[in-house]
Amino acid sequence: MGYSDQRFNVNLSILFTELPLLERPAAAAKAGFGAVELWWPWVDAPTPEQSELDALKKAIEDAGVKLVGLNFYAGQLPGPDRGALSVPGEESEKFRANLAVAADFAESLGCTALNALYGNRVDGVDPAVQDELALENLVLAAREADRVGATLLIEALNAPESPKCPIVSAPKAIEVIDKVNAATGLGNAKFLMDLYHLSMNGEDLPSVIERYTAKTGHVQIADNPGRGAPGTGSLPIEALLDQLRDTGYQGWIGLEYKAGDRPSAEAFDWLPAEARAAR
Repeated sequence: MGYSDQRFNVNLSILFTELPLLERPAAAAKAGFGAVELWWPWVDAPTPEQSELDALKKAIEDAGVKLVGLNFYAGQLPGPDRGALSVPGEESEKFRANLAVAADFAESLGCTALNALYGNRVDGVDPAVQDELALENLVLAAREADRVGATLLIEALNAPESPKCPIVSAPKAIEVIDKVNAATGLGNAKFLMDLYHLSMNGEDLPSVIERYTAKTGHVQIADNPGRGAPGTGSLPIEALLDQLRDTGYQGWIGLEYKAGDRPSAEAFDWLPAEARAAR
């Protein structure tokens, strides 16, 4: 077992950010990776110009890497926002406007995982009203993902860093996922298991893996403390990934960690070169 038995991809919204967006896919390829994922790259534009979409698509194709994960529009990320779909008014409207654009872009590159971040609580708005809006938007997102043959991912963040987000535990994320699947009948809503966020919440990671692997569509990792590369903190990441594989997970492991004070290309020394290629 071990790292050589996993499928890894690089998140280009947190790694290689010292480079312009269009140069990052080639940088990931040069580092030996064959697959990448992205947060929605245009934080102010849920519906960017087609030329911008085409340029990013070309950069990914020219680099010879596979896009395996993409966020729907989520507001200012990184920044103060934690998603848009539960935020009434303009942000919810932007999320809905983005659905077909993001799904079509994903489909054009063979990407079959679309992540929908829930969003923060809003002062003065009844949480029940936000949750009702969120379910409506997640149902729309699930149907849009289904249209292009994709999975809808729903992620739990962590309370210390995202105190206004209500989805800050694995059980809460699973509760939302079950509601979406019940509402659509599609069964394509899955858990995005981010081991860093769950560890920041103090959750029992082996128990989470045992309970929820069957409902998991994607995994992301970073060490804790510090959100750095594996080995910079105290999480037993290799053992946790072995448990995931033993429990039946065969999907991608997204590298969503910070490079620290070194260039991103130097932040992969923990991972043997032969384990980086897409397979």
